[in-house]
Amino acid sequence: MEIKEALPSSGGHEVRRTLVQGVQHATVGAHETIKTVSDAARPAVDQIASSADAVVDRVVGVAAHVAESLDVRGEQLMGVEKKLAESARGYLRDHPLASLGIAVAAGYALSRLLSSR
Repeated sequence: MEIKEALPSSGGHEVRRTLVQGVQHATVGAHETIKTVSDAARPAVDQIASSADAVVDRVVGVAAHVAESLDVRGEQLMGVEKKLAESARGYLRDHPLASLGIAVAAGYALSRLLSSR
């Protein structure tokens, strides 16, 4: 049902005008309230965004530091691996019979361990 149909025909123009003015006034009031709330919320939203940016910057900084640390540790481990491999090669060259005996003993121990299962 439309507003025009609900209003009486006699004197309806005055009622319609009052109704339209009331709706316009309510619309303006609602618009002003929304603008006021929006303006009040803007600083809080900006502060949250700024805080989020700071957290992201910290996380990126920590991640970069961890990655750099891991890279350094990886290089150190590669150096240790190379030293151990070189040491083992040197031992094999200097003591071939002892190396063969160690290999046979290790093989025997492994076969006993695996066969007991």
